[in-house]
Amino acid sequence: MSSRIAAENFSPARDTFPIFSSQMELSDSSIADTSASPTLAHFLKQVGDVRKEATGDGNETPVHQVLDLSDTSIESRPLPFVLSFSNLTYSVKVRRKMSLPSLISRRRMSEPEVGDGFFSSTKTLLNDISGEARDGEILAVLGASGSGKSTLIDALANRIAKGSLKGTLTLNGETLESRLLKVISAYVMQDDLLFPMLTVEETLLFAAEFRLPRTLSKSKKKLRVQALIDQLGLRNAAKTIIGDEGHRGVSGGERRRVSIGIDIIHDPILLFLDEPTSGLDSTSAYMVVKVLQRIAQSGSIVIMSVHQPSYRILGLLDRLLFLSRGQTVYSGSPMNLPQYFSDFGHPIPDTENRTEFALDLIRELEGSPGGTKSLVEFNKSWQNMKKHNVASNSEASDRHGLSMKEAISASISRGKLVSGATNNGTSPSSMVPRFANSLWIEMVVLAKRSMMNSRRMPELFGIRLGAVMVTGFILATMFWQLDESPKGVQERLGFFAFAMSTTYYTCADALPVFLQERYIFMRETAYNAYRRSSYVLSHSFVSIPSLIFLALAFSATTFWAVGLDGGLSGFLFYFLIIFASFWAGNSFVTFLSGVVPHVMLGYTIVVAILAYFLLFSGFFINRDRIPSYWIWFHYISLVKYPYEGVLQNEFSNPTKCFVKGVQIFDNTPLGSVPNAMKLKLLSSMSNTLGMELTSSTCLTTGADILQQQGITDLSKWNCLWVTVAWGFLFRILFYFALLLGSKNKRR
Repeated sequence: MSSRIAAENFSPARDTFPIFSSQMELSDSSIADTSASPTLAHFLKQVGDVRKEATGDGNETPVHQVLDLSDTSIESRPLPFVLSFSNLTYSVKVRRKMSLPSLISRRRMSEPEVGDGFFSSTKTLLNDISGEARDGEILAVLGASGSGKSTLIDALANRIAKGSLKGTLTLNGETLESRLLKVISAYVMQDDLLFPMLTVEETLLFAAEFRLPRTLSKSKKKLRVQALIDQLGLRNAAKTIIGDEGHRGVSGGERRRVSIGIDIIHDPILLFLDEPTSGLDSTSAYMVVKVLQRIAQSGSIVIMSVHQPSYRILGLLDRLLFLSRGQTVYSGSPMNLPQYFSDFGHPIPDTENRTEFALDLIRELEGSPGGTKSLVEFNKSWQNMKKHNVASNSEASDRHGLSMKEAISASISRGKLVSGATNNGTSPSSMVPRFANSLWIEMVVLAKRSMMNSRRMPELFGIRLGAVMVTGFILATMFWQLDESPKGVQERLGFFAFAMSTTYYTCADALPVFLQERYIFMRETAYNAYRRSSYVLSHSFVSIPSLIFLALAFSATTFWAVGLDGGLSGFLFYFLIIFASFWAGNSFVTFLSGVVPHVMLGYTIVVAILAYFLLFSGFFINRDRIPSYWIWFHYISLVKYPYEGVLQNEFSNPTKCFVKGVQIFDNTPLGSVPNAMKLKLLSSMSNTLGMELTSSTCLTTGADILQQQGITDLSKWNCLWVTVAWGFLFRILFYFALLLGSKNKRR
């Protein structure tokens, strides 16, 4: 029996639908020779043999070809995949509103509900939901707003935290592991999260780079993208940018189809969609669902939520699941709706849309005293009657003839899973890798995409460069050619403190960069498009060229204009410490963007923390004067290390003197007396001290200034390395923030 089922599942009719398909035939006899019941190893051996024959070597790289999906004709065939879910229940805690009447009524309650507390109550979003979705069909979840449609889609797509969801989810009767589900499925969010400055073709090409294996040549990946563009009906918009509020791009329906395309590029077995027709006109919505029908017919299970489908869309759906306040009120074929509601006592008029009538009736019942309890109970009895009829049908046993391993093996052989399947797996999870490509390939693709998107918005970098140049110009003119007097020393200290803090403040523009990409990142990493570590590394490398350019512009604008010391070597260190400050500041702001959820909140935190860093840097108060309970903040101040580094770079020259002879009276009340009087005072001091003090005697060197400022712990190069290390530390913290904060699951 298993042999016959396996052979039927490799029928030519079936093989005409995947875009990439391996040309192979499995005869009944070849399977029967192995054993009475074929195992996964037998299927994979057949796959490997055919791949070797096709390629002529032992690489076992599948030979793919592009096939036309426009033909929607399907021959009758067995269903290798059946996704079943039973008794799904999900509840959340809702905080109570604290008011005096509610508190009084709460006290009068004799017995609180199960799970309720004094400050919170339990709300059930899914209540004992059961059903199944089959390969080649579209299951649509319908219901009014708040009925639990999106929650059910999240539950099936493993987007609810473990332990919060009760019930079972199986594929071909076997429990579906989270790791395997990520590889064989895709989830299309309700919002279209795309890079605005990439074209439709480029967006799909990058998705192909992420999801298709590196063993597949670039030309074949491009063929896959071109075939997908035709399948999605996007040929006329292929060279058009996606667009956003400030850039005109594709239409809403085309954006939605692109969002679907990037998630089906690897031809997933399971496709989940959260209201894919939301916000679209009737024609665009119909085209989107028509695309989904083709995807289902290519051998996928398509499950989507839809608010209120039109009559044309209803004709494309294979199964309906109506929800009302988290409970099932109907589950079955659209063709059975008239009979169902007729038996319930509310026949559907011939002139009305079936789904509109059903939804209107459900809303009417929800507003009645008894709610939809009667319809829920009627649905249970209806389903029990259907199960009894199905159980008597001998074909029911054939539907589950393939185990999950065998079904996945069959899909691999047909090229259904092109994201890097292997033939040495002993379990479904080991048959397909977690990621299609290596870390380095992911980094290159991510960096290329980020640079391409940024290059098409040069105004963003231009504004940042302009801000740095304007700041540098103002500082250069304010502190023009400082002298080597005591007053010049104070002005140098002020310049360095402001310059170092400015480099950090100008890094605040990095805050919205990740916040704008956050949900794109979460969508792509949720189903293993690439590693989080790849994103962090590529994000870091891409930012370095712009930081180098900004540091060079600021350094060149201020170093010689202010009259800083050190010549070319001094300028080189000054440039390096400015670059290190930009690097540390950019990393710090990037880390915060991975922690805070909103731009305005992020800006508030960045400004406040950078102000604290400047306060404890040692400019306003020396380290020796900082209270012991605040000294820890001095050592974690990002401004401290570059500030101390540039001071050492400026005042480390032993031949330079900053206070000579009568300059000792500057910045004191005696600074305004005539110069002759200052010389007499200096002569008197010489007699008192027993040493000769003249107008050319050096009284304060650069080393003395560093000593006065309390800069004695680290050398200037150590200050540079510590600043660079801060940048790496915040990048590591950014990675952990993404690792812990981007699970994108309900609790």
